[in-house]
Amino acid sequence: MGSGSGIEGQPVSHCAVSFGDFLQEGVGGSSPVNQGRFAKTAADRLRILEKYHRIAMVGLSSNPFRPSHFAAIYLLAEGYDVIPVNPRESEVLGRKSYPSLAAIPDGAEVVDIFRESAAVPAIVEEAIAIGAKVVWMQLGVIHEAAAARAEEAGLEVVMDRCMKIEHARFFGGLNTIGLNTAVISSRRRARPAGR
Repeated sequence: MGSGSGIEGQPVSHCAVSFGDFLQEGVGGSSPVNQGRFAKTAADRLRILEKYHRIAMVGLSSNPFRPSHFAAIYLLAEGYDVIPVNPRESEVLGRKSYPSLAAIPDGAEVVDIFRESAAVPAIVEEAIAIGAKVVWMQLGVIHEAAAARAEEAGLEVVMDRCMKIEHARFFGGLNTIGLNTAVISSRRRARPAGR
C-alpha cells in the first residue's frame, strides 16, 4: 500500500480501511457516546435495523432541505414504515402526520428523534408509554439521563447516529462515495426478505 502527503505533512494511507478508522467505526465514530455506557456496537445497530420496521420519526419536516425529510425518503425507499410525528404538519411525504406518539393508532417499534436534546426526556416518556422497543437519537442529539430512563424501562437506545447513514453503512451506499463504513467485506449485505 502506498501513502502520500496529507495535512501538515502527515502520511496518508491509500488503504480503504485503516485499523484506526475501524476502531472508530467510520462515520459517527468520533462521537463521545462511543466511549460511554450507551455505546452500541455495529452488530447492535445492524440487528435493530433488520428487526424493526415501523419507525415514528419525531420532528419529521415537509421541508425537503431538512435532514429529517431526506432520511425519511431514504427509509421509505428501503421498505420501512415511516410515521411522521410533528404537530406543525398535517401530512409529510403523502403520510398523515400525528401531533404526538400517543396519537399513532398502532404505535411504533422505533422512535427516531429529530428534535433538540432538551426535548428528548418528554419524547422518551411517550415512547415508553406506547410500548416502543427502541429510542434512536439522531446525529448531535445526546441526552444521557433520558437514555438511562429508556433503558430502565426496557428500551434499547442509540444516540448520536443517523438511521439513514447506518442503513447505508450495512446495506451499501456509503462505500460508493468513498466513506469508511467500518464494514470489512467485499460483499454488500442482502436486504431482509420481503423488503
